[in-house]
Amino acid sequence: YVEGGTFTMGGTSEQGSDAFDDEKPTHRVTLSAFHIGKYEVTQGLWREVMGSNPSLNKAGDDYPVERVSWEDCQEFVRKLNARTGLKFRLPTEAEWEYAARGGRKSRGYKYSGSNSLGDVAWYEANSGGGTHPVGRKSPNELGLYDMSGNVWEWCQDWYGDYGSSSQTDPAGPSSGSIRVMRGGGCDYARRCRVSYRINCVPGYRNFNSGLRLVLEM
Repeated sequence: YVEGGTFTMGGTSEQGSDAFDDEKPTHRVTLSAFHIGKYEVTQGLWREVMGSNPSLNKAGDDYPVERVSWEDCQEFVRKLNARTGLKFRLPTEAEWEYAARGGRKSRGYKYSGSNSLGDVAWYEANSGGGTHPVGRKSPNELGLYDMSGNVWEWCQDWYGDYGSSSQTDPAGPSSGSIRVMRGGGCDYARRCRVSYRINCVPGYRNFNSGLRLVLEM
């Protein structure tokens, strides 16, 4: 459960000179409460729902599923919702960043849960170039694991430029051709920051593209 609140989204002061132009301008965002996955979706859950495992690193069911596209994630969500009768979806980009920052409990860290990336993330310097079981690093202020590092996480939104005006429950642009991923994966430290954004076509898959679920209340 993530209590609703207001935060400043984008390349805020703790991000320093690491912030890229598409993380600006910073802007105030107010969000309603929501539920988000404590962990990234695992290979075991994906196989249970989809009947197959597309991952490159098939080292165990507690590893995050990867090599999934935004389109694959939508099919997974449809099947999961049909099976459970619930309303799961990908997080909006704003929900993702708010949760990664620790929501109302945020301590203003550069990464999700710490200013020391190795404490909370599998990334370029400690991952060995591959994914690791979920939940093995320290959680952030909300008790969420791996929001920095391990696998990139698809968001629901189309990718677009930020504006400076305040927003309430934003869902991103109404149309587009590329989607958003967050979290950095097993990548450079600069890409594992809470405000870093990457954009990819909806059909893109690679060895560390994964997902985390939101459950609508």
